[in-house]
Amino acid sequence: MKRIYLNFAPNIKIRFVGRDLAIQRVIEWAEEGMWKPAVIFGPEGCGKTAWLKQSIEILKSYDYDVIYVNPFERILDTTLGVASLKKRLTQIFREALKTNVWGGVINTAIDVVREAIRVGRGKIAVIIDEAFQMIKTIEASSYIKALLGVMEHPPSHYERIVAIVATSEGRSRAEIGRHEWSDLIPMWNMSKNDFRELYDQTPGEKPSFEDVWRITGGNPRILRELYKSRWDINEVLTRIIRSKRLSPNFIKKWSRYLEKIIEDPDYLWSGDVPERLLDILLAKNLVTDNLYEREPRFWIDQPPPRKDLEIGVGEEVAWQTPLHREAMRRALEKFGT
Repeated sequence: MKRIYLNFAPNIKIRFVGRDLAIQRVIEWAEEGMWKPAVIFGPEGCGKTAWLKQSIEILKSYDYDVIYVNPFERILDTTLGVASLKKRLTQIFREALKTNVWGGVINTAIDVVREAIRVGRGKIAVIIDEAFQMIKTIEASSYIKALLGVMEHPPSHYERIVAIVATSEGRSRAEIGRHEWSDLIPMWNMSKNDFRELYDQTPGEKPSFEDVWRITGGNPRILRELYKSRWDINEVLTRIIRSKRLSPNFIKKWSRYLEKIIEDPDYLWSGDVPERLLDILLAKNLVTDNLYEREPRFWIDQPPPRKDLEIGVGEEVAWQTPLHREAMRRALEKFGT
C-alpha cells in the first residue's frame, strides 16, 4: 500500500507512518462493507484526519466513489462518478464557504449518497471529518441516524458502503452514544513505536525522543506545534492556556479538584468530583473519559496503556496530552489560591 505525504510545516511534507491496525480496519471495511456508520473519536490532533486521508487512497484503490467533507479545514474531496451529483455537492460546499453554515453540506452529502445508490453506483464511501465542531450536537446525532437510514433502507441495491465520521468534540460523543445508530470507536495518540517514526522525519535539531514523548504523549499536532515554535514549550503552553480559557475564575472555582486531577486523572471518576467539572473538562477537550478496555478490537488502532501517569493516562480518564495537563498545572500555579 502506498503511503501518502502530508503537510507538516511550510515547505515540509512527511510520510504517513504507523497506524497499521487502523489501516487494516479500513481494508476490511473496503472488502466487506459496513452495516452502520463508524464514529471515530479521540484527542484533538491525535491523527484522525491523517488516517482518513490515507483511507481515501485505500478506498479509491478498491474502486469506491469517495466523498470526503471536512468543514473545519474547509475541504471537499470527491471522486463521485456521477457528474450532476458531484456538481450539486460542490455548489452547496461553495455556499457554505461563504456563509460558514455547514449543516446543509452534510445533509447534501448524505442525499448524494442516496441518489448515487439510486442511479446504480455500487461502492460508495462517505467520510465526514471534524464536522461536529461546526454544527449543533443534536444535528450531529440526526446526521448519523440519516446515514444509518441510507445503509439500512437504500433506494436500490448496492454492493458496499463505507461511512466514517470522525470527531474530537467530547459532547457530541455523549449525544451520539445515547443511541445505537453507529459504532463508536476510539482512536488514541500514536503508539510509542509509531511516534518514533514520525519524530525521525522531523528535520533539524530537536530534543531527545524520550523528552518529546513525555511532552506530547504521541500526539502529532503537539509535535508540530513544538516544531513550529522551535521547541519552545512555554510558547505552546501559553497558547493552550489561552485557547482553552483557563481563566482565573475557572481555576479558583475548581482548584481543589484540579490539583488532584493533575496527579491522577481517574480522580474525576472517584465520585468526589462534581459532574459539572467533568463536563467542562470534556467540553474544553482537555480530558477524555470512559476509556474502553485496552483490547485492540475496541480501538481503531493501538490502545493507550492501561495506566501511565507519566503521560497523564489513567484507567478510566486521561489527559488528552501531557502538555494539556502541564497547561492546567501552570494555570493553577498562576491563578490558584
